[in-house]
Formats: sequence, C-alpha cells, structure tokens
Amino acid sequence: MAPKVDPEIANMFSENLGARKYYAEPPAPVPPTPSIKLDAQIVKKIADRVAIFANMPHDALLATLGLGEVCQFKAGDLLFREKDLGSTFYVVLTGTVDIQKLRDDKPIVMASLSVGECFGEMAMVRDDVRTASVVAQTDCVTLCFQRSKIDTYPSISSVVYKNIAGILARRLDERNISLTDLMAKHQASARKV
Repeated sequence: MAPKVDPEIANMFSENLGARKYYAEPPAPVPPTPSIKLDAQIVKKIADRVAIFANMPHDALLATLGLGEVCQFKAGDLLFREKDLGSTFYVVLTGTVDIQKLRDDKPIVMASLSVGECFGEMAMVRDDVRTASVVAQTDCVTLCFQRSKIDTYPSISSVVYKNIAGILARRLDERNISLTDLMAKHQASARKV
C-alpha cells in the first residue's frame, strides 16, 4: 500500500523547489448511481439525519453519496457476521436492522437501527474483525461505502473520519452511563445483603 501524502505538504514542498504542483486530489467521483434518486429534499434529509455526514459541504456530500452502493435486504437477511473481516460501513435508508452479539451461542440484540443511522463504521477506523453481527429486522435498503473509495478523497475522508470519532465517542458515553447505572444497582444490592 502506497504511503498517504498530505496534499498541502506536497504542494508546499514543490513550491519551495520552484516546481509545479505535482499532487492533486483525484477528480470528484461520478454522480450517484441511478438506482437511488437523490433529489434536493432527500439530500437535505441525509445531511440533517445521518451523523456520519454532518457538517459536510453540499458538493462533498453529493460526491460521497455517489461513492455508495445501494443494497437491498429482506427481513432476516444477514448483512455481516461478528468476527468477519470488514472494510465497509452502511447507512440505513429504509427499514430497520438489529445489531447482535453472540453469548453462549445465542444472539443478543444490542441495538436496533433505523433510517439515517449507520453501522459498520468501526471497519473504517481499524483493520480488524466485526464486533457484532447485523441482521435485517425488516426489509431494508442501505447505502454501502467501501473504505478504499472513501480514502481516495482526503477532503471527504477527513469529514467522515471526524464524524465517526464523534459517533463512537457518543456511544462510549452512553455505555459508560449504562455501566455506571448497573454498577450502582449492584453495589446497592450488595449493601442490602
């Protein structure tokens, strides 16, 4: 894998040498696939409701959406399995999915996600196995994004990764609150004994 070059540093370096700029961000991706109609209202809803695209300029959002692949699933379909290798994340456009973890070989539903929510984003920030399985609770349509495509465009990936960090931080805060509540209940029960 070729090392990533910061375009500003590359261009500054070439200017200092009196050379022409030799780094340019790849051209914007082609418009979104025709299998999903992205009129202005839908794009606005996506911008407002999908945290992974928060604060993304309109043109960058359109380009990013053009990188996504529309995937349809039937209720009960497995989108991916816990411990599979992953390099994609998904945004739910219609329907609901369940996030499941296995405990004693039984699936435990950890969360249900619906329109505007994303999953699989941890695969964007680390090369590791999936931490949970995702199953379609209802018929659903998602946009699937490949890490390799997002990484091709630094102006897009910088916003996506920043937003993923915010999403993961919020989830960590929620888990910490739940864990604190659980520990408080446990300590209160232990004192009664």
